Amino acid sequence: MTLENAARRSHLVCDPAELRTLFLFEKLEDDQLAWLCADGRIEYIEPGLVFREGDPATCFYVLMDGEVRLTKLSGGTEIELNRTDHKGAYAGAWSAYLGDKADPNYTGSMYVTRKSRFYVLDAGTFARMMHEWFPMAVHLLEGAFFGSRNTTQRVAERERLLALGSLSAGLTHELNNPAAAAVRATSGLRERVAGMRHKLAMMAEGKFQPDVLVTLVRLQEEAAAQVAKAPELSPMEAADREDLLGEWLEDHEIADSWVLAPNFVQAGFDVDWLERVWGTLEGCPNKVFEGAIRWLNYTIETELLMNEIADSTTRISTLVDAAKQYSQMDRAPFQVVDIHELLDSTLVMLNRKLGDGVHVVKEYDRTLPPLPCYAAELNQVWTNLIDNAVYAMRGKGTLTVRTSKENDCAVVEIGDTGPGIPADALRRVFEPFFTTKPVGEGTGLGLDISFRIVVNKHNGDIRVESEPGDTRFTVRLPLHRPEQNEEGALEAP
Repeated sequence: MTLENAARRSHLVCDPAELRTLFLFEKLEDDQLAWLCADGRIEYIEPGLVFREGDPATCFYVLMDGEVRLTKLSGGTEIELNRTDHKGAYAGAWSAYLGDKADPNYTGSMYVTRKSRFYVLDAGTFARMMHEWFPMAVHLLEGAFFGSRNTTQRVAERERLLALGSLSAGLTHELNNPAAAAVRATSGLRERVAGMRHKLAMMAEGKFQPDVLVTLVRLQEEAAAQVAKAPELSPMEAADREDLLGEWLEDHEIADSWVLAPNFVQAGFDVDWLERVWGTLEGCPNKVFEGAIRWLNYTIETELLMNEIADSTTRISTLVDAAKQYSQMDRAPFQVVDIHELLDSTLVMLNRKLGDGVHVVKEYDRTLPPLPCYAAELNQVWTNLIDNAVYAMRGKGTLTVRTSKENDCAVVEIGDTGPGIPADALRRVFEPFFTTKPVGEGTGLGLDISFRIVVNKHNGDIRVESEPGDTRFTVRLPLHRPEQNEEGALEAP
């Protein structure tokens, strides 16, 4: 209690009969009421702050006359939780009977809106009274309090493991596809290189004139370069070009022309280019021309396969980098990061779950400064929100991930086009163990965990708005670097 608060208080005579009119004390014996008056006190408190969230919880307050306002910090802003003039309403060190196992600080702030009268009991005295008068009740309350907390922790740990298992399965699947593609391309590349060696041996036998060989080597280099800049064709355009090239090759007595044509089209070549090759070898036996075409085809196939290997290995590297970014492997728990990197890595990790039915729209404010945070834990928040959104849309719809700056906070919004959250469930979504999913499909802890990470760990704020076709979870995180308390939570300076 500050000196200012103390100066605004005046002590009054405690009447046991009046205490009996309060619902908390109406069943007590006369000697117990006398004890309360002897060990407690009646105080008038002038309007203003009575106790502040985070300060040591020293007193238990019971309202006798007047009005109080209870608040809690969220994102650096005080949010009013309750305003009441109900006689007997209590606040303060009400959990003191749990001893040092519970939070010893006030979990919220209390203000008096007008001159009010309270019954006040010191926290230590209140704890002793509870243990002496209601030992069985204390044991039951302890069991309920700590049992619930332990259950929540155990289930939360299991949910994290299940989520990790799901992400690992998805990542394995995502890695397997490019890895298998790279293996197939490597096998094909080996065959094409062997074919090129065979054709090179044929050329070495003198079937090509030196000037023709020079031209063919130049065409080979041109073919390799063309593959890298081949245009994107629509299926219809590609089919039309394949028909033209196939007919040209067939007219020039090239076997398997319909097998060769797609490769030349994919590399970006047309009939005019093949005419140049024909003009270079004009007068040579037809077998020599066919050998040159197949040699150039091997070159094209080799380049295409090497591109496929490069794309596959790049995809694997991207997935591994995303996994490291997501898990924050080899990084400090608390760091300053680009929030967009966290969001992108989470989307990559959830790519398999998103599937082809979910269209992802990213609206990023790239002017956002780096964010001081527990990055790995924020990735868990994004995972929970995105996973819920995809589930709500049944795998079909639009997922919007939007960032912006609001005052001194970074704002992340996760939106979906699902059916929305029912009004009776909307106010309960952050409650532990509350879920709208069928039994066995959800634990009801995903949003509770997200709330704790955002609000308790980062001094941020998380809210939800929902209507059919538009559900949005909005997370606000302070952009300034907070200080850290002993429990690891962040406190605004």
